[in-house]
Amino acid sequence: MTSGRLTIAQATYDEIVAHAKRDHPVEACGVVAGPEGSDRPERFVEMVNAAGSPTFYEFDSTDLFALYREMDDRDEEPIVIYHSHTATEAYPSVTDIRLASEPGAHYVLVSTRQHGNNDGPVEFRSYRIVDGVVTEEEVDVVPALPAD
Repeated sequence: MTSGRLTIAQATYDEIVAHAKRDHPVEACGVVAGPEGSDRPERFVEMVNAAGSPTFYEFDSTDLFALYREMDDRDEEPIVIYHSHTATEAYPSVTDIRLASEPGAHYVLVSTRQHGNNDGPVEFRSYRIVDGVVTEEEVDVVPALPAD
């Protein structure tokens, strides 16, 4: 299951980056769901940062419960859990590591510190976080996910 790499479609990558830029200076957050056991990030789900903070993100518990119920109904799981860092590098904070509860997920961080919500590149990095251990992985952005 853990290949040490995240393969993501260009359109999904663009949605994550656009969300991070749009919400700057507040941290953006969301999930990309996919079929259980597939490692295919297919369905982009933008979430609201209930903390409304430039230094911390928190999924609204009601929204998160609804999302997990919906994923369960669709035989999906969270493939990517993403959020942005607005003033620091795209590396998991101590809090991010402590709150990481999906060992099978790719934790994507987007840093908007350089250009904020203006045009310009962002730092886009992916990690596995299992039992407090952070492992960075390669990110392959492809035109579209390959067919099953």
